[in-house]
Amino acid sequence: MGFVIDLGQRTEKLDLHFNPIVCTSLEGNSWGQEQREDHLCFSPGSEVKFTVTFKSDKFKVRLPDRHQLTFPNRLGHSHLSSLRALGGFNISSSKLD
Repeated sequence: MGFVIDLGQRTEKLDLHFNPIVCTSLEGNSWGQEQREDHLCFSPGSEVKFTVTFKSDKFKVRLPDRHQLTFPNRLGHSHLSSLRALGGFNISSSKLD
């Protein structure tokens, strides 16, 4: 089973929809163009740490093996008010700076 991390304003306005294969955005009922990644570094039962950095023009996601992907801030928001995590994983800690 996979997992999803959503960051945005609310469930129907997502600045970043991240899963291990696809990044995209959602505004209303319209999904943005998908950015597909073929770099998988997750395995069942493993403990991982990854970082999402939010900048005015982009998101940077650093994966557990230090690989980094960049996704544009398509909706142009200057703040995020919603974080949602779904799927087959447990969050043991989180940190906001």
